[in-house]
Amino acid sequence: MVNLYQNIVDYLKNAPEVIQFLWALITTLILIICSLILYLKHSRSRLRIKERIQKVYQKKYESDLIEYLYAGNEDNEISVEQQQIVNYFKKCSTNRLKRKLIITTLLKLRNEISGETADAIQKLYYQTEMMNSAAAKLKHKKWNVVARAINELTQFEIKEVHDQIIQLINHPKREVRKEIQMYLVKLFHFEGLDFLNILTTPLSEWDQIQLLEILQKFDDQEIPDITNWLNSSNDSVAFFALKLAKIYNQFEAKDAIISLLYHPEKEMRIEAIGVLSHMGAIEAVAILKNNFDQLSLDEQIAFFKMMENMHEAHDEEFIIPFMNHVNFDIRVSAMKIVKAIEIKKPNAFKIIPSEKKYPENTALIKAS
Repeated sequence: MVNLYQNIVDYLKNAPEVIQFLWALITTLILIICSLILYLKHSRSRLRIKERIQKVYQKKYESDLIEYLYAGNEDNEISVEQQQIVNYFKKCSTNRLKRKLIITTLLKLRNEISGETADAIQKLYYQTEMMNSAAAKLKHKKWNVVARAINELTQFEIKEVHDQIIQLINHPKREVRKEIQMYLVKLFHFEGLDFLNILTTPLSEWDQIQLLEILQKFDDQEIPDITNWLNSSNDSVAFFALKLAKIYNQFEAKDAIISLLYHPEKEMRIEAIGVLSHMGAIEAVAILKNNFDQLSLDEQIAFFKMMENMHEAHDEEFIIPFMNHVNFDIRVSAMKIVKAIEIKKPNAFKIIPSEKKYPENTALIKAS
């Protein structure tokens, strides 16, 4: 054995440098792999132990919570048994893992029940001072801690921290802003949209969709005046206000929407045309018609889509020249509008434009 070892050492000493380097590299990689295997085994063992501990504690907390709910008295005063459980939860909540398990247990039961029992769980959340702990984290330097705190306060419907939370509405992290927006709208419904008055950061398309989904769950809500949001210097707020105007038919905001036809951003102007078309705002037709030459191609297409549903008989003279427009969408819309006008005329049986003047259009009109 000694001779074998000595032979290996001699071989390596006399081998070329490349061979020595390769053997050193192989030995190092083997040591690293062995270390990683040992580390993974140790980690898996720790995770299993942690999972068993969590299950034990969670079962204990569920049992204590049920005992708390049934240990009350008819006077709605906290009993001795309940106070003991409150003190126990309060002590456990100082540990991050235990606090997380308690919160999970409370929310799990709270989401499965309603009425007085759900109110009792929320009352326990106050009594254990976990609400104060979550509120204190709103000033934390780490954004992920702040986001989790707001999410927790939202799930327990804690309205008392509204003023603290709304101060963070322009937080540099999008994740925090999203949690704040969810908090405000879920708990305060349309009134929670007041944050749009002070929002200077972008409101993403996905955020807008989520807010609208939440709002549509509430019935018989009084929608606030959206004029200020339509005039906001934050374009994303104005876009969101246009969505609100369309979904909730905010005809009283029509003048503010018409003013957006002069907005410097083309996308805003196109969106405004779509909303005005949905509202049937006939005043917008005259404005767009008079400024048609100054409109971009996309705006012209949107205008003709509007005219398909909002045309009048006297618009025929304006529309007919566009039946030969180079753009296919405008050409087709123009044909549809002229055909609709002609059908509405008394004793009208066919399209007036002659085949000689519009030979390629007549066939399409007749076919349609």
